[in-house]
Amino acid sequence: MNRITARLADAKQQGRKALVTYIVNGDPFPDATLTTMHAMVDAGVDIIELGVPFSDPMAEGPVIALGHERALANKTSLKSTMAVVKAFRETNNETPVVLMGYANPVERMGYESFAVQASEAGVDGLLTVDLPPEEAADLNTELKKVNIENIFLLAPTTNRERAQSIVDLASGFLYYVSLKGVTGAGHLDLASVEEKLTELRQLTELPICVGFGIKDAATAKAIGQYADGVVVGSLLVERMGSMADQSPENIAAAVVELIAPIRAGLDELA
Repeated sequence: MNRITARLADAKQQGRKALVTYIVNGDPFPDATLTTMHAMVDAGVDIIELGVPFSDPMAEGPVIALGHERALANKTSLKSTMAVVKAFRETNNETPVVLMGYANPVERMGYESFAVQASEAGVDGLLTVDLPPEEAADLNTELKKVNIENIFLLAPTTNRERAQSIVDLASGFLYYVSLKGVTGAGHLDLASVEEKLTELRQLTELPICVGFGIKDAATAKAIGQYADGVVVGSLLVERMGSMADQSPENIAAAVVELIAPIRAGLDELA
């Protein structure tokens, strides 16, 4: 069983909400990433989304876009991101890792080559922000061969017909974008989230994790009432980006300081 499926099934059985965290590989400098990944696990993170930096991260708000810029300045690539996952697996074979990025680097590597290398590195899932379901069949085929989950985004504007076409391809979990716009934007509309998740659950039994706009324990708890898990990203990337002159250990400690109350807030829902 894929690690993502197993982890989310365990969380559901325990009545616990999953915490998914996003950081950009190589931001603010390469040595910070692995240390932070391990610290996040110790702080109760269930799934790590590791951002693959890209020169035109169209779905990202200014905070995460700057994280991509910093990582690219550090020569971070898709291959070096898989190398970090491989290093993580040397001491952690349990925590699921999802690569989150854009289609171009994967297409340049080739779907088959990417799938094989990602699997060998210990990657569990892929979320390709700009690859629509109509163009995902070939990649999906290669990912299935190596038991990597193909995770898709759904937005408030996704209609029922399109949502059905997405969930038919998706595996692992669905990532529901709680806000219209880019990462880190706007304010949560809880009624809209509840309505949309109710609709999506009529189409699939996949777990649904909600991201964009989760900034503290209060927002995490509010979303956690309806979702199987919450995704926290901009908050962490912003803090890491402000600490480029600090040690990896200090950066990791600062990230844990942000995560701890969110984990505690979610646990209050159990």
